[in-house]
Amino acid sequence: MTDPTRREGEVKRRTRGGGTLRPVGDGFVNIAVKEPGRFFALCLDTFRAMFKLPFQWREFIQQAWFIVGVTVIPTALVAIPFGAVLALQVGGLIRQFGAQSFTGSASVVAIVREASPIVTALLIAGAAGSAMCADLGSRKIREEIDAMEVLGINPLHRLVVPRMLACAFVALFLNGLVSVVGISGGYVFNVMLQGGTPGAYIASFNAIAQLPDLYQAEVKAFIFGITAGLVAAYKGLNAKGGPKGVGDAVNQTVVITFMLLFLENFLLSVVYSLLIPQKGM
Repeated sequence: MTDPTRREGEVKRRTRGGGTLRPVGDGFVNIAVKEPGRFFALCLDTFRAMFKLPFQWREFIQQAWFIVGVTVIPTALVAIPFGAVLALQVGGLIRQFGAQSFTGSASVVAIVREASPIVTALLIAGAAGSAMCADLGSRKIREEIDAMEVLGINPLHRLVVPRMLACAFVALFLNGLVSVVGISGGYVFNVMLQGGTPGAYIASFNAIAQLPDLYQAEVKAFIFGITAGLVAAYKGLNAKGGPKGVGDAVNQTVVITFMLLFLENFLLSVVYSLLIPQKGM
């Protein structure tokens, strides 16, 4: 028979400092299988907790006001150069084809369909999501979450649901703000730098753009807000290792949310292009 001590020594490879090296496959399985599974379970539990009464209106309003306070001014400031760059690039491209009269419509489509929900989602994830993760992570390492569970309080219903819905609903309004400010910035820079005609820019709004474009952007913003809230909640509730662990969770929240947002944006854009017929000139 094989000596158990010897077999254990073969399985566990010692490092110089006396620690144990984990097999490479364990890390891959944890990232590829266990982490998505836990995140999916958290999503299901959170959506189920949404329908539990009473709804935490006070927490929802406080979180929504906080998100507005930290995102509305940066959103407006980012939307101006974003709309200007799109207007300049689209205007220069369209001018090469001799279709200057459609500059306004092309800029509106680019800003409303793609730019406004992406800018909104990045600011929601970077500002609100990171703050939400830090708050929940600090509660976790102080064992407040465990204390709530001992007292019979569901932390998902009490803390996560109001924050997630606040991110989603604020994203709807911020998306409209980005659209308006971005289009206005594109109008100013097109008229001032490219010699465009103000009347032609405004008159061509409905040449290519259509109302479903705005609906698509609002749906994107709402889904992006839910995603940012769920990722922040998952990383915050699973923070470990003291303040350093909370900091790592915040960094991971921002990176993972950005990756998911771009993937969701691609999928939603493909579905929209397949279901909604595009308007011709």
